[in-house]
Amino acid sequence: MGGVPEPSPQAPLAVLSKVELRVSCKHLLDRDTLNKSDPCVLLLMQSQGQWMEVDRSEVIKSNLNPVFAKIFTVDYYFEEVQKLRFEVYDSHGQAGVGTHDDDFLGGMECTVGQIVAQKRVTKPLFLKYGKFAGKSTITIISEEISGNNGYVELAFRAKKLDDKDLFSKSDPFLEIYRIDDDRSEQLVYRTEVVKNNLSPIWEPFKVSLNSLCSCEEKRKLRCVVWDYDSRGKHDFIGEFFTTFEEMQKAMGENKVQWDCMNPKYKIKKRNYKNSGVVVLLDLKIHRVYSFLDYIMGGCQIHFTVAIDFTASNGDPRNSCSLHYINPYQPNEYLKALVAVGEICQDYDSDKKFSALGFGARIPPKYEVSHDFAINFNPDNDECEGIQGVVESYQSCLPKIQLYGPTNVAPIISKVARVAADEERTKEASQYFILLILTDGVVTDMADTREAIVRASYLPMSIIIVGVGNADFTDMQILDGDDGVLRSPKGEPVLRDIVQFVPFREFKNVSGAATRSCL
Repeated sequence: MGGVPEPSPQAPLAVLSKVELRVSCKHLLDRDTLNKSDPCVLLLMQSQGQWMEVDRSEVIKSNLNPVFAKIFTVDYYFEEVQKLRFEVYDSHGQAGVGTHDDDFLGGMECTVGQIVAQKRVTKPLFLKYGKFAGKSTITIISEEISGNNGYVELAFRAKKLDDKDLFSKSDPFLEIYRIDDDRSEQLVYRTEVVKNNLSPIWEPFKVSLNSLCSCEEKRKLRCVVWDYDSRGKHDFIGEFFTTFEEMQKAMGENKVQWDCMNPKYKIKKRNYKNSGVVVLLDLKIHRVYSFLDYIMGGCQIHFTVAIDFTASNGDPRNSCSLHYINPYQPNEYLKALVAVGEICQDYDSDKKFSALGFGARIPPKYEVSHDFAINFNPDNDECEGIQGVVESYQSCLPKIQLYGPTNVAPIISKVARVAADEERTKEASQYFILLILTDGVVTDMADTREAIVRASYLPMSIIIVGVGNADFTDMQILDGDDGVLRSPKGEPVLRDIVQFVPFREFKNVSGAATRSCL
């Protein structure tokens, strides 16, 4: 059968930390005839000599000195030179952000290491061919996330705000700033604008505790309410100061409210009370735990193996097939299963693996299934150790018909449901690892991205091993190493739970490196 491949002394780089980047610009070029430019920032990272877009900011209307609410998060590898490029474009409404020279407001290149070392970097923006973009500058502020203490979900509304508009009511939005030790203010979040409403209810939103208060409950926060102006000249309605400690009084049925104050009115008007009130309707804290946190906390590991039985693997009777039934030596799937499974087995106390298949027609009706037990016992899909999985695989293969499509989302969702049920018991005594062995292209990419984002909130990780020599671009996208993986609606994963490795590379990697996938 052959054992685990010979270890190699080389292991992949370990992520030192994650870094949050905040971006602002000054003196941008004005590309619009009637209004000012509507800037948006694109973040690109160099990967194998190519610039790849990682993420982009929101569009800020009619503003040549924008402070973007979007916080970019990148992995920081201490030993590696990670090149970044920030490109600023003038957006055009429904047409989105163009890449035409006319829309380009300037770009700047640097490395993650430079930003981390200096904490605050201000550089001029350049147009094509090294030409200065006027007096335009871009400022990047970095903050290392030393630990991930989770995120908070907040829901605000306001009541009886001052009316700043002559012929209609104010169009209010709320900004939250964190006040740092040097008294500088960092924009944490900017809500949407609620049109023509003095008692707006803003959409609930999520921010990391690191962004909100640097994980310090007593750190002061400044909250400002503005009346939106399409030309960028927003009218100040009022402000209030608070802390995350005070906000937490809004948990459960309680609500917290603050007077929204305009300091000028307070001085000028004798009977001035406030410019309205802002109410925190709800606050939910979600702690985020790493794989190590779960293990150190005494969690048992439960492994599920999922095997790709789609027709693209080739007819098992053909020697070219990745599923070739060879009585003398293991096929590619068996090699991958044994190599990865024996390492995973070390973490599993009861040495029992749930073993599933997807993409095949199965007996008795030979209908396509995307999450069937390879021992054909839906009530108990567990096998005794990795050897039990091997035996079930060898028994299953002649009984099924390889088919398709390659739908991965059903398997992820199935394991996620079990993990969610476990978490609801409040004991959370198990951590779930899904090991997917596949030959390449995913058919249900949108559903898979959605399933991974949902699963990132649960005690669960996914290891994808690419078998064969196919194009694994989809898998690298799911891994998220070139940027944060997002659902089709744009929601990012709460934590990075997917690790992809092609088996052809895995053969030459040490067991220690494999463990870093977990």
